[in-house]
Amino acid sequence: MAVQEMLIQHIAALKNDERVFENAFQSVARMILGAGFEKVVVNGRTTYDFTLFRGGKKHAIGMYDEINSFVSYVKDAAEGGSSKEMAFVLVGEPGNGKTFFVEFLCSRYRDFLSQSRNRRYTFRFDGLAQLGHYGRINQVDSQTLEDPMILAMNLFDNPDDNRRYLADQCGLEEQAIEQLFENYRPLGACSGYIWNDIRAFCDGNLERMLAFVQVIPVPMSESLGTVTGKYPAKDKITSSSVDLLGEESIQRLLHISDTNNPYRFDLRRGALARVAGGGIHFSDEIFKNKKDLVQVYLGVIQNRAIEIDGYRWPIDSLIIATSNNSEFNRFLAEKEEAPIVDRCRICYVSHNTNYLLQKGLTAYAIGSEHKTTLSKEVLHQDPNLNYAASVGVVLTRLPRSEKLTPIETMKLAAGEVAGEKSIKTLAEVIDTLGQDPDITKRFGQKGLGHRSLGRALQLQVESSETNEGRCMFAYDVFKTLERVVLDYVVETNDRAKYLEDLKVAKGLYRERIMTEMFNAYMDEPQAIRKDVMNYVNMIIGIDAENLGPDRMWKYKDPQTGELKALKIDERYVKSAEERIGLKTEEQRDSFRTSIRKIYGQKISVDPNYDFMDNLELVKAVTDVRLKSDIAGAGSLIGALANRTNEENQKLYDRMITTMLEKLGYCRTCAQKTIEYFCTQEDEN
Repeated sequence: MAVQEMLIQHIAALKNDERVFENAFQSVARMILGAGFEKVVVNGRTTYDFTLFRGGKKHAIGMYDEINSFVSYVKDAAEGGSSKEMAFVLVGEPGNGKTFFVEFLCSRYRDFLSQSRNRRYTFRFDGLAQLGHYGRINQVDSQTLEDPMILAMNLFDNPDDNRRYLADQCGLEEQAIEQLFENYRPLGACSGYIWNDIRAFCDGNLERMLAFVQVIPVPMSESLGTVTGKYPAKDKITSSSVDLLGEESIQRLLHISDTNNPYRFDLRRGALARVAGGGIHFSDEIFKNKKDLVQVYLGVIQNRAIEIDGYRWPIDSLIIATSNNSEFNRFLAEKEEAPIVDRCRICYVSHNTNYLLQKGLTAYAIGSEHKTTLSKEVLHQDPNLNYAASVGVVLTRLPRSEKLTPIETMKLAAGEVAGEKSIKTLAEVIDTLGQDPDITKRFGQKGLGHRSLGRALQLQVESSETNEGRCMFAYDVFKTLERVVLDYVVETNDRAKYLEDLKVAKGLYRERIMTEMFNAYMDEPQAIRKDVMNYVNMIIGIDAENLGPDRMWKYKDPQTGELKALKIDERYVKSAEERIGLKTEEQRDSFRTSIRKIYGQKISVDPNYDFMDNLELVKAVTDVRLKSDIAGAGSLIGALANRTNEENQKLYDRMITTMLEKLGYCRTCAQKTIEYFCTQEDEN
């Protein structure tokens, strides 16, 4: 393959759609939108869920609003909107996933660019030694990793000559050329200077000039900082603009005799040039940098160019930054810094407030590796550990409201049923809080973050109790969360609120244990679920016309499609309703109507819906079965607590066996759970 054909070959590959020429925004937008999306309802509003962020072993969880903001920013910039002159800045409390989101995006982008059609290419000038004034420098790469098409659009000084060359010599159609020139930018200072040197040496003969040009793929290695690069905020003494822009290279000056040659500046010494060819530049904690460095960012964001001593190198980068609330507020307070904030698209990142999604984040915090004790024995995890930890941290993130109780807020935020309260109430609460100029007062902006949860789990693993019992018992996580609140939360009001929230979480854990105990007693993992569905089916069939004197009702099971028979037990229905606190006929009718309504709405969408998110109903059914059915044989709590007689000991042993074999417990957490069940702690 002749070297001079390489640029022509690159253009031919582009013409045949084997390669693409697009800016960073267009690449990222194509990557995200190409992976697809679906509509979801979050906090009562329809939004979009982008598939790209939901794949892989450790993917982004939740963050719907933030991802939507980012996608609309990138899409606007890709379509030439004002966003292309802005940076995208994620602002929020520590430990809510800002850095994780950006690093996840960067790794996905590298995967995307590693596909042959999406690969990034740049060019190199080879054989410069023959020009005479480059010393031993024979090869020069484009310092800002410019695309070969940028060179193709700047072969001649006259733009019309470039268009003509692409049409006549490369066979590109007028429409394709127009499309290319939408992303036109001049060559960087050193590429342009060297290209003019080559032009003078070759007497303007383009064929001879192109012999100096090689097209090479951009290196994809993450450790080189090309394509995706990160600049972490450093302290005021060690940081300088050199880290971003580059500096004059003494090494190059020893070779280059022409002092006007901008190649004497080494741009790759800075972080920006390495991602300037359609990459992503990530500035971590941008407002922690000293002022003059943030001013450098202002120039780069606005002009999309690296400028040193009057020389300019146009760049093509997507700039994403993060900042915590306090640092950002301090920066906002300095009015003279307004132009920088004006150049940023600010996205306030909230903590995850959906306790069902939090289970995924808690699983990340617990870790996927099999944990062991200090003596290298397998460390078991209580099946309720994830639930207890998730509910505990999520409740701290929910602001107090007069319209909703913490549990109602938590359930509505997870898209579940919360008694009579509707999702509209939650949407109104979020809107009202959104009017507050203090960001930390808005929905989900304050609370225990992911790192605090990690600390709580670390404290639990290191405790002697956990190591001795070889099990991470769920109830212990509340003790370690309280320790984290006391040790790390500085503000008194916040601390008091979080401790109150943990009490509520303990109450929810208590109710879950009641259900687990009933399942263990019945020797059936789904016992409560079946009883709840029996109640629902009974109130649907209670007024059926085809109900005979034997009170048997036949219905079609929406899950299996089979015909089933159910005996309607009005005593059971009434005792469950009494537990909820429904005394009068009107109250019962109203409650039954609401359950039938929920059934009608949910079953059509999800045939497997089982009402287990309706805590009020689950608790009532559990109470009826636990405290009435079993009362005949003495209360279950009494039987388990007092194992002096053989019958009670047999019951205890049978329940332990069920918990070990069917419910995922180990001997330690099974015994501790029964022990906790027998106490009166955390009764709501």
